[in-house]
Amino acid sequence: MKAHHIHFATGLGCLALVGFAANYLQAAIGLLPCPLCVMQRIAFILFGITALVASMHRPAGALRWLYLGLLDLWATLGAAIAGWQVYLTYNPQAAECGISPEERFLNGLPLAKWWPAMFEANGDCTKVDWTFLGLSVPELSLIAFVLLSGLAVYAALRPAAR
Repeated sequence: MKAHHIHFATGLGCLALVGFAANYLQAAIGLLPCPLCVMQRIAFILFGITALVASMHRPAGALRWLYLGLLDLWATLGAAIAGWQVYLTYNPQAAECGISPEERFLNGLPLAKWWPAMFEANGDCTKVDWTFLGLSVPELSLIAFVLLSGLAVYAALRPAAR
């Protein structure tokens, strides 16, 4: 599989994950995204857009490593946020009660005003309301970000498209 195919698949995969979160978890079953969930959505969107641009651009040489750096930046930030949320779900006493500074900050951003259903943070970061195969949403996100990072590295090491 060539690098641009990997980038295309991971880009669409990220956007599909965000769509699943917004259309099923949020709209269909009523889970509200917390500030950490919104930050993870942003990381998935940034990774997805960067990967789709890389798939169209088909970079070679130094640009290939620039894309890898950007993709791994988004994946690492997303994994760190998801990891923190996993910690909070197992240690809810570590979270502050009430409206957090992150929630105020995120809800004050133009994204939250422009598309509140996607970017407004109103949920509880410590609450696990839905699981799949015994894993919570932040645990699944952490796994996804680690896999995305690995796929970005794998794509960077693949032969350049001709």
